[in-house]
Amino acid sequence: MEENNITVSIQNPDGSITPLEAPVDMGLSLMEFLKASEYDILATCGGMALCATCCVDVLEGEEKLNEMSDDEYAMLDTLPDLLPNSRLACQLKLNPAMDGLVVKLHGT
Repeated sequence: MEENNITVSIQNPDGSITPLEAPVDMGLSLMEFLKASEYDILATCGGMALCATCCVDVLEGEEKLNEMSDDEYAMLDTLPDLLPNSRLACQLKLNPAMDGLVVKLHGT
């Protein structure tokens, strides 16, 4: 793996895990990376934490993530099926500490 990349794994609806190599030197959010990797993530508001359509459930590595902002918490709080490990992918900037993160798209 290149020095500027981390591994982010996605749990698919069938339960299988797909590891992906994600760049950490481009300033991408997890949402932008998932969209670029052709995952079916709406991201209706374009990453402004205004819609919650990029919600993911963090299966492994939650302790590696930045603290949730008030805006992110307020938006997640509008979801009827919110889980304790739910986060907005648009608010998670890819960084080296996130290596090994495992997520699944919320509701899949």
